[in-house]
Amino acid sequence: MKKNIGPAERVIRVIAGLGILSLAVMGPRSPWALLGAVPLLTGLVGWCPPYAALGISTNKKNG
Repeated sequence: MKKNIGPAERVIRVIAGLGILSLAVMGPRSPWALLGAVPLLTGLVGWCPPYAALGISTNKKNG
């Protein structure tokens, strides 16, 4: 798997994922908040399956 997410987007995804996941513990406590795991994991790994399927890459190194 080549990384297809650039560093800035990875940071944004991790922060957004943690923010959404926090809603599972605090706030409305909705099970939908567990979807925050998706941007968190893709941000940590640096690879996004839909990006790969569509041929998109925001990573300048692997462009």
